[in-house]
Amino acid sequence: MAIPVLPLNEMSVEEKLQTMETIWASLSANPEAIESPAWHKEELRVREARVASGEAKFVDWEKAKEEIRRQTS
Repeated sequence: MAIPVLPLNEMSVEEKLQTMETIWASLSANPEAIESPAWHKEELRVREARVASGEAKFVDWEKAKEEIRRQTS
């Protein structure tokens, strides 16, 4: 199947975001069709081990966003 080239240079940010949302809605409608890369399983194992050992911890999403905004302002 030939994929049409999108006129990205002519599209507004809003049009680009809507295009991404449309593609994501299509992909997420059938998640079992998307195979997770092999490295994901290993990365999840590593992160779970870090949380279990106390080396890493969860942060409230709202607090995380505030910290990111502070660091990028």
